[in-house]
Amino acid sequence: MIRKPAVAGQFYPSDPIELKKLINSFVAKDKAIVKEKAIACILPHAGYIYSGKVASDVLSSIEVARTCLIIGPNHSGYGEPSSISREGEWQTPLGNIKIDTALADELIKNSVYLVDDPAAHANEHCVEVELPLIQELSGKDFTFVPMVLAWADDLVYKDIVGSIVKSIKTLKKNVTLIASSDMTHYESQNSAAHKDEEAIKAILRLNETELLEAIERLSISMCGYIPTVVTIMAAKKLGAKRASLISYQTSGDVTGDYSSVVGYAGMIIQ
Repeated sequence: MIRKPAVAGQFYPSDPIELKKLINSFVAKDKAIVKEKAIACILPHAGYIYSGKVASDVLSSIEVARTCLIIGPNHSGYGEPSSISREGEWQTPLGNIKIDTALADELIKNSVYLVDDPAAHANEHCVEVELPLIQELSGKDFTFVPMVLAWADDLVYKDIVGSIVKSIKTLKKNVTLIASSDMTHYESQNSAAHKDEEAIKAILRLNETELLEAIERLSISMCGYIPTVVTIMAAKKLGAKRASLISYQTSGDVTGDYSSVVGYAGMIIQ
């Protein structure tokens, strides 16, 4: 099964030459970037003109593994609340990328909640948007597993995190965890920056409880907070000790309109 792009020509160019040119325009040419090892990262998933620079700052600074587990929120509402698409290929303008079925099957086997549900992924953009960036900036072929999460409580968090850690260790794979999330949505620049700063502080401390508390206390409209919590928890169990903020900006920094912005943070977890 080949999944066709759902948002090519909308979130990013559908023409491969234009797409490559745009992605490479985000990367500084005047300095050599030493790529760091990272267990996980957090990437935004808006249109490239808004968040492509932030995502590229992260992806050009880390060594991406040959397998990526990309975890995002379910914006569409379709499908099961905790889902994986377990087989096939995803088409992008830069070529097809295979799903790592062995990892997908292991994740499903080790979880009560994760199920194979391609319908949940058919029109969802949060994983798709990351793929051309990884293709162009990692400089290597890779496989991936797409996971989208619509809802979670303590039991779901524990189950999915446990499945991720057990699956990676069982298969002895080097896997880069990627949480796909934008930050505050449609508030003033000052409000978004304040709220996002509180969320980022919690992530920098690798404190998922503090992040959840900040989101509730400040009503932070961070669409991928569930994937981010899962990623923090799993990364710590896989040995992560610290997090770094690589890049932050808002849509206002692109449009010049600061009255209603969306925030974008790019972070790595090591």
